[in-house]
Amino acid sequence: MEAKHPGGTRLQKVLAQAGYGSRREIEKWIAAGRVSVNGRSVELGTRVVEGDRIAVDGKPVRISNKGVRTQVIALNKPEGVICTANDPEGRPTAEALLPKKDGIRWIGVGRLDINTSGLLLFTNNGDLAHRLMHPRYQIDREYAARIFGDVGTDTLTQLRAGVEVDGEIYAFDDVVRGNGRGANRWYYCVVRQGRNREIRRVWETQGVQVSRLIRSRFGNVMLPRDLKAGDHFEVKGVMLDDLYRLVDYRGGGSR
Repeated sequence: MEAKHPGGTRLQKVLAQAGYGSRREIEKWIAAGRVSVNGRSVELGTRVVEGDRIAVDGKPVRISNKGVRTQVIALNKPEGVICTANDPEGRPTAEALLPKKDGIRWIGVGRLDINTSGLLLFTNNGDLAHRLMHPRYQIDREYAARIFGDVGTDTLTQLRAGVEVDGEIYAFDDVVRGNGRGANRWYYCVVRQGRNREIRRVWETQGVQVSRLIRSRFGNVMLPRDLKAGDHFEVKGVMLDDLYRLVDYRGGGSR
């Protein structure tokens, strides 16, 4: 059964703005039958109004009528920390490093693999998280990669032009040399998608090894040099306004 209110708000948007997840993630929940409205299963396209009883996995969802201040947290993720909320192996999680506040659900803006450290953004606004991860906004993600192996000018040209990885073409939007000498030096690489292990896989096509990988920037947000691994700061003021502009974001609660 589908609960519809022509003048209401799409269910996935309501849940996203309440911090339950990104719109894309919540759409999967709805399609899987995990979300109900007024005790009935619903479909994608469902709209809800104030007073509707929403539940996820049978658990009631509390939607506040008050404006919730959108927050963005920038974490310096250490190596060895995973980005899933829970791990059966008991490994440390990024979520455990975030500030604990009643009623706030932190949504990760993409992920970093366990061996990659650096800048990782979280927000309590699912709509904003969805926009920040959406490919259409083409947000720069910059990484500092320490490369062991011989890298010449021709290699850098090839990495910008594109290389084949498992039948797909991957390319750096930019790559420049950094510090270091000989066969072990740093390179700064920019990509605009969040594909799994993209940086490492591209470099490996050139017969070299990524010995260390750090995300140094996401859009306009830079990883401060003095931010210790495991520490975080709140993105606000002009920096937050500029982040909003990157994804044409205008709503989602008071700042």
